[in-house]
Amino acid sequence: MTTPMVSAKGVTKSYGAVDVLRGVDLEVARGEVTCLIGPSGSGKSTLLRCINHLEKHDAGELRVDGELVGYEARGGKLYERNDKQICSERAQIGMVFQRFNLFAHMNVLDNITVGQIKVKGLSEDVAVDKARALLERVGLSGKEANYPSQLSGGQQQRVAIARALAMEPKLMLFDEPTSALDPELVGEVLDVMKDLARSGMTMVVVTHEMNFAREVANSVYFLDQGVIEESGDPAKVLSSPSSDRLKLFLSKVL
Repeated sequence: MTTPMVSAKGVTKSYGAVDVLRGVDLEVARGEVTCLIGPSGSGKSTLLRCINHLEKHDAGELRVDGELVGYEARGGKLYERNDKQICSERAQIGMVFQRFNLFAHMNVLDNITVGQIKVKGLSEDVAVDKARALLERVGLSGKEANYPSQLSGGQQQRVAIARALAMEPKLMLFDEPTSALDPELVGEVLDVMKDLARSGMTMVVVTHEMNFAREVANSVYFLDQGVIEESGDPAKVLSSPSSDRLKLFLSKVL
């Protein structure tokens, strides 16, 4: 059997007395798109951040491409990897946040090339060529010299996607990438994500865009209060939900 790109088994995460993830099981096949949906505070973003070890899960097993995330097993015990190893792991996973997280003091071209040069060790010429190609792909050719403050929210988010793709990740994570955008700018970001899906990129997307989940996702997971309430094919989960909690949620967002 082919190793899944993401595998979570019994993953838990707490902040003090608050249980945010309570035994989450999830599997994402290579080349497929998985959407995480659910109300605010259900654990969606925390799970996403655990996948690239921005948050440390407390228990359970979490693997990306067959490898334990953030830890290695020695003598029957788990030991957290050192910072250099974790950074190397993280460089293979692209992450796109709600609020873009571009470097405000750098122009668009520098935002996309800095990681290639400093982390991957590419020459400036190679990094620039790749950055220009990615900007064309996301529809932003000619914006190389602009600074983030000179771009719309949708343009900034497309630059953030290009920056993540520049690292040639094997997995892309999106944490509500359109939630901070004005409604008329949402479509331009979703179009780029749809193009990525068509190209075969493995993606895990936290989203409130139910139409995107229905059209693009191979699987949908509905989280509520830190547990997976329902999961499966988007057409079935979103059109004929079996759990009362999902029915209530969909009645408010559709």
